[in-house]
Amino acid sequence: MQRLLIDSVRAWKEYVGRQSAIVNGASGRMLRFIRNRRRKRYRETPFPSEWLAFIERNVPLFLRLPSADRQELLGHIQVFMAEKHFEGCGGLEITDEIRVTIAAQACLLLLHRRTDYYPLLSSILVYPGMYKVPVSFETPEGIVEEELDERIGETWARGSVVLSWEDIMSDAADIEDGLNVTIHEFAHQLDEENGDANGTPLLEDPGRYPEWGRVMNKAYAKLQRDVRKGRPAFLDEYGATDPAEFFAVVTECFFEQPSELRQEYPELYEQLKYCFRQDPVEYHR
Repeated sequence: MQRLLIDSVRAWKEYVGRQSAIVNGASGRMLRFIRNRRRKRYRETPFPSEWLAFIERNVPLFLRLPSADRQELLGHIQVFMAEKHFEGCGGLEITDEIRVTIAAQACLLLLHRRTDYYPLLSSILVYPGMYKVPVSFETPEGIVEEELDERIGETWARGSVVLSWEDIMSDAADIEDGLNVTIHEFAHQLDEENGDANGTPLLEDPGRYPEWGRVMNKAYAKLQRDVRKGRPAFLDEYGATDPAEFFAVVTECFFEQPSELRQEYPELYEQLKYCFRQDPVEYHR
């Protein structure tokens, strides 16, 4: 009798679990339907002329995009602005100019891709300029010490991106120096969508991962060798820190120095072109 009771309880739990999965599946589909319908409404809302003026003034890369891409980008910006929370730090007051300037550059990475609009991200924290954070480190003697580290941007695993407004503006203004803190930090967000910051974002075709890994590892190893031997390198040596930073650094170059990146790392450029579903060489001419 005891054995039958245990079996009955187990069977009941399995039944409840199956029903719960069915309900949750249906509920999940309904929530996705509602969310997608809401996002469609955002994308189709007329874009405010004041916001467009901010983008045209602050994000010159926008003006190089093909007309169809500009329209798609404006739609993504509407969704991003509606769903993400912005918070000023260090006395900075968040304005529409700050929000739309960040959103325009963040959404550039989403063009032509099936996207959930950075699902791990909930808030963007913005400082007036470079900010300081306490960091701990261990000395060769085994003593743990703490110091203040100056930063212009970072990505938190808890769902936030932190940026310096001064550096956002400076980097966005020069679209050919290969440096863009906004693109860099949002590349980290894409990288982390698969659950690990390892330099491998989600790819639409899972069959592409082996080739992606081969090409990225080859290019990463080359940069590490150049840095270690003190040789001049096209890519920022910060990319040699780890695979996640390498992906963020090459993403900056992909959008700001595409011709040079294609010349130096042709295989890498092709992988990024597939990942981001666009070819910046075409609109940088």
